[in-house]
Amino acid sequence: MPLTPTEKIWMDGELVDWADATVHVLTHTLHYGSGVFEGIRAYPTSAGVAIFRLRDHIERLFASARVFMIDVPYTVDELIEASREVVRVNRLHDGCYLRPIVYLGYGEMGLNPLPCSVNVAIAAWPWGTYLGDEGVEQGVSMKISSWRRPDPNSVPTAAKGTGMYVNSSLAKVEALKAGYDEAILLAPDGNVSECTGENIFIVRGGRLITPPSSDSGALEGITQKSVETIARDLGHDTVYEQIIRTDLYTADEAFLTGTAAEVVPIRSVDDRPVGAGRPGPITRQIQQTYFATVRGEVDRYKDWLDHVD
Repeated sequence: MPLTPTEKIWMDGELVDWADATVHVLTHTLHYGSGVFEGIRAYPTSAGVAIFRLRDHIERLFASARVFMIDVPYTVDELIEASREVVRVNRLHDGCYLRPIVYLGYGEMGLNPLPCSVNVAIAAWPWGTYLGDEGVEQGVSMKISSWRRPDPNSVPTAAKGTGMYVNSSLAKVEALKAGYDEAILLAPDGNVSECTGENIFIVRGGRLITPPSSDSGALEGITQKSVETIARDLGHDTVYEQIIRTDLYTADEAFLTGTAAEVVPIRSVDDRPVGAGRPGPITRQIQQTYFATVRGEVDRYKDWLDHVD
């Protein structure tokens, strides 16, 4: 989806014009992929624009940085306020997507990142549905990718690292060129891991099943955890169990979750319809509750909203 430029980007403590928010071609992270990032959404509510689970996202950013041995030169609270400021100054009252990134800057080259400067930026811009309005409403078609998730002992899949998303891009392009909406990646052991940027759930016998992140090489999702809570409050248990490929074909329902994608039904996997081949009742119930939650319409989850003003 094309970017819609806004006025300002926060860079190392200063608000910089969108067009001037640039880095040197020899920026270390550009060459070696040793950075960490987050994707966050803000939504309009009756009390003004609110960022969904902002603290959780910024805390995960710091956790990812710790895995990569990157010392972030700001506190969690400082980056929370910087995120609010970016939304506020760009007057993104109708909601937006935020991209905080911690990267290693110009001045050192080579595989040793430890002497590099650490830079932080936060951008925000309007962004619609990641997998399209039709996908949200009717469900998406999925393909099991020929690319697999890396072994967690090869690269730290528990961290949201910039360079690790080459794996996701390869799987995404493969799926799109084959005529599908999205890809599902398997773990090194052949069990289901996650999608290119989303966690995956199946529904069987009224119970939600999602792969355990540490075993499958999947990133532990903030939207995934939100859906787990919502599902439990709606009376549906969520369990973390290994899923094999055929479990996707025989599930009653399936859906994916992620900050960018939100909650999207899966209508087919490898040309096999999931359930009735359309969004199922539990998926719909969770999806509707999630969208009401992020817009401040569900009182019990209002502490997940960080209001900008």
